[in-house]
Amino acid sequence: MQIIAAIDPVTRVEGHLKVEITVDTVAGVQKIVDAKASGTLFRGFEKILVGRDPWDAQHITQRICGVCPVAHSMTAVLALDSAAKVTPPPNGRILRNLVNGANFVDSHILHFYHLAALDYIDGPGMLPWQPSWSVDKRFDAATTAALVNHYVTALDMKRKAQEMGAIFGGRLPHPPTYLPGGFTEVPTAAQITQYKAYLDQLVPFITNVYLPDVEALARVYSDYASVGRGYGNLLAYGVFELDATGTNKLLKMGRAANGSASVQPVATSAITEQVTHSWYDNATNNLNPTSGQTNPVYPKANAYTWLKAPRYGGQPYEVGALARMWVNGDYRRGISVMDRHRARAQECLKIAQALRTWVDQLRVGQPVFTQNSVPVAAAGVGLSEAPRGALGHWVQIANSKISRYQIITPTCWNCSPKDTAGKRGPVEQALIGTPIRDANQPIEALRVIHSFDPCLDCAIHVMRPNEDVKVFALGHSHGDEKVAGGKHCHV
Repeated sequence: MQIIAAIDPVTRVEGHLKVEITVDTVAGVQKIVDAKASGTLFRGFEKILVGRDPWDAQHITQRICGVCPVAHSMTAVLALDSAAKVTPPPNGRILRNLVNGANFVDSHILHFYHLAALDYIDGPGMLPWQPSWSVDKRFDAATTAALVNHYVTALDMKRKAQEMGAIFGGRLPHPPTYLPGGFTEVPTAAQITQYKAYLDQLVPFITNVYLPDVEALARVYSDYASVGRGYGNLLAYGVFELDATGTNKLLKMGRAANGSASVQPVATSAITEQVTHSWYDNATNNLNPTSGQTNPVYPKANAYTWLKAPRYGGQPYEVGALARMWVNGDYRRGISVMDRHRARAQECLKIAQALRTWVDQLRVGQPVFTQNSVPVAAAGVGLSEAPRGALGHWVQIANSKISRYQIITPTCWNCSPKDTAGKRGPVEQALIGTPIRDANQPIEALRVIHSFDPCLDCAIHVMRPNEDVKVFALGHSHGDEKVAGGKHCHV
């Protein structure tokens, strides 16, 4: 008998995500046979930006999310650099990287210890560890105690990463220092020394605590090295420019189909956004973001999410740390729940070590900004990476105002719905085949979902207040008969 379990909201993600799974017995094992990922709130930032001064874009778009705002600011100024045909001086480029990199380090530490690890650790009987499910927890008492202590230490480390970024960013999470043509902060020798002092604490933590903890998790939960693969298609725009061309990056652009070691180029003309199963006007289906529209239609038949379905050449692609490290040739072990955690931790160290190099490249007294002005009419594309994956901003300017703005976020790629051809999004597909011991407590599904590090704030944003609370039943059949206890609960 098929069982439907709706996890709503999925906790320990940024934003509002609902995942509905259908569980059935396959060869004597309960497994997920269908999945729907739903973003339950409408974002609308594309509409907010139309008619605004283009130089407002980097400040407004970073308010999409408080977890990866720097990436939005970075991507917005890349789009505006492109439109204004301006290149920042070396100091400006390096300062952008230093603040953005600090946010990556902060985000990766946050994700593992404070969002994902709680799926595996039976912590103390207190918030945020309780309430919890009585599920498959495998660590012994001593290892559990050590991991709980590391959870607490990680809170301090992620704070240090934020403070490090604020040295040049002015403040975090929303730094005001990014602008077309470069940066606003002029570095001093004291700031450089202070930044290095933070790195001297963060790099040892990543090396001696974060990476070993991830490896311990991968050993104890080794079966998750074969869970959550999905399509195996991986896409990265690349991030952290190393020179003025913008093409030489610490983590390069590319894509790999079906887990191939062969990395192919990325052509933005091959990117489309499909809306067949999204609450948007069907007339805007399958458009490239240069001509894309964000026209909400709710309700709509057969739609179940506010996320569009980005596709590359008509195919779903996973984005994120694993995709970046795979494309860059740094990690090719596999594509699974554990591979996502391993690749993210290794990327965290790679970025932290690069920050040490870049901060030494700053030149006190040298310019941070190239003078420019708002074009009367222009178009620009900014392609970069948020900690969660490939991020793109497309801007068009007419009469010195924004006439069109489109954003495709990492979670739109990963948590996208079925497309017109019926292909599931990457998270949906990764859930298929996952064994589920108890449909009332589908921890296995949460482990797959959390491995992607979803950020629904980036994908959706606006809500209607004072709506009735919805209570979903876990473990009910297609009919009226309740199974597995038919418990009602918030997850």
